Amino acid sequence: MPAQKEEQLIELNGQTIKLPTHVAIIVDGNGRWAKERGLTRMQGHDAGFKNLKQLTKHIINRGVKYVSFYVFSTENFKRSAEEVGHLMDIFVLLYKHNLKEFMDNNIRVVFSGRNEPLPKSVMRARDELAEKTKNNTAGTVNFCLNYGGRAEIVDAVKKLAQDKDVDIENLTEQDFVKYLYQDLPDVDLMIRTSGELRLSNFLLWQNSYAEFYFPKTKFPDFHEEDFDQALIEYTSRDRRFGGIKNN
Repeated sequence: MPAQKEEQLIELNGQTIKLPTHVAIIVDGNGRWAKERGLTRMQGHDAGFKNLKQLTKHIINRGVKYVSFYVFSTENFKRSAEEVGHLMDIFVLLYKHNLKEFMDNNIRVVFSGRNEPLPKSVMRARDELAEKTKNNTAGTVNFCLNYGGRAEIVDAVKKLAQDKDVDIENLTEQDFVKYLYQDLPDVDLMIRTSGELRLSNFLLWQNSYAEFYFPKTKFPDFHEEDFDQALIEYTSRDRRFGGIKNN
């Protein structure tokens, strides 16, 4: 069980808000958002990634230190070749053409997920962005790309088994985290847009004690004010971490 963190307090619309250290967002509903408007799924993804850029800046500017976006799961490769190809093109554009924006906002970018079968163009753009932003300090954005929570734990165990210096008998949870894709704090607030009530294999280890929030708003319409509402809801939660509330 993690130790409770002392959360930062901010003022938001006259209210005192508890600020989560790590927010995780399942980017969901792009296709249904497009269908409701008579648009293609590809146009829905375009709208979603346009919103992703704006929302990222807002979250970091609010003072959140870490935000993880579930943008493409390992299972998403089962979608049509046209849709997968379009998403891969979007990733390349996002990572190659928005470097200045990440630098101007002092945002570090990291990635979680497996390499195969990502196209080499995506991996090159991904690695270049991570390298060039590695010294930024305002906040960290973790793009979960070709990601699966179970796969991450399996891959961590494989790395652990190859580490000859590990004292397996005295291995702690804190030690194990070092073998995950990224060594980030546990998630405090997990948001899934579009009203679906599932984790879908997202950050299974890191979400162990997270507060869950499931707005019905589809991701292209999940804007700054919607995120702020999530912070208000988060503030109302009593986080006990397995303990008993003292009345």
